[in-house]
Amino acid sequence: MGQIKVEKNVGGIDGLCVIEPAVHGDNRGYFMETYNQRDMEAEGLNYSFVQDNQSCSAKGVLRGLHYQINHPQDKLVRVIRGEVFDVAVDLRRDSLTFGKWFGILLTEENKKQFLIPKNFAHGFIVLSDIAEFCYKVTDFWYPNDEGGLMWNDKDIAIGWMMPEGMTADNLNLSDKDRSNMSFAEYCSERGIEI
Repeated sequence: MGQIKVEKNVGGIDGLCVIEPAVHGDNRGYFMETYNQRDMEAEGLNYSFVQDNQSCSAKGVLRGLHYQINHPQDKLVRVIRGEVFDVAVDLRRDSLTFGKWFGILLTEENKKQFLIPKNFAHGFIVLSDIAEFCYKVTDFWYPNDEGGLMWNDKDIAIGWMMPEGMTADNLNLSDKDRSNMSFAEYCSERGIEI
């Protein structure tokens, strides 16, 4: 018990948490618990994860900003190789921080985890040559339930970290992510004034 340190409401956004697991190491290497339900519950973090995902991406790949429309997911994300700048955007309509973002550097060295509640858009950019990204989710993926926001939306104005030697003009995005809607379009579809 007690193998994690939790910083809650990071960036002043209710529900976002940074979790640091206890790492036990010596000259042979290290051991850590990457997830312990009892420790999470002791911190008031009660989630039932149903699926684990892993992706591998090259430097300059930007994935996001993604969310599921009718089947929103809580996510617990981490990096096991390389480093990424990971971002969450609050899409909870009644939240005081609706439309606000928070970003964190996740690396294989710092071993931090980022807990993102339901109804946030999520994305990351790969800063190292290669990054392996792992995450747990509380609902399954539904291919016809995906939504996306523009990664460089002017109203959200995320301060993305950029990989060394790269600019916004030469990032590697999927065709789908290049055509994500703006935050203004997202709000307009839902009758939300910004």
